Amino acid sequence: MMTASEVVKIAAKALSDKKGKDIKVLRTEDITTLCDYFVICTGTSSTHIKALTDEIDKAMSEAGEPPLRREGYRGGNWVLLDFGCVVAHVFTEEAREFYKLERLWSDAEEVELSSLIGPC
Repeated sequence: MMTASEVVKIAAKALSDKKGKDIKVLRTEDITTLCDYFVICTGTSSTHIKALTDEIDKAMSEAGEPPLRREGYRGGNWVLLDFGCVVAHVFTEEAREFYKLERLWSDAEEVELSSLIGPC
């Protein structure tokens, strides 16, 4: 079983590799029991969002940690992949602006992306 930090690194790198926009990683372990990290990203279209979530799914499945749940894939505005300790959210720009998860979880510590995946 992988640690939360290993899962979040793979998810963030998968999003970065597929050109996800404005990737944010929030460490939530001290403020909620839902998960240890949120990974939040914007896709440029529903096709891009599906490519981003497929890439996370593929990378995590190859690492032996397939998602426990996938929500919103058919709709394409907001896809959630639940890996237990890490939840990845991939939004359209409009949906991300509407739901404002970063503001909702503003007490969470933002993890520097370069510390997870190296310099871009």
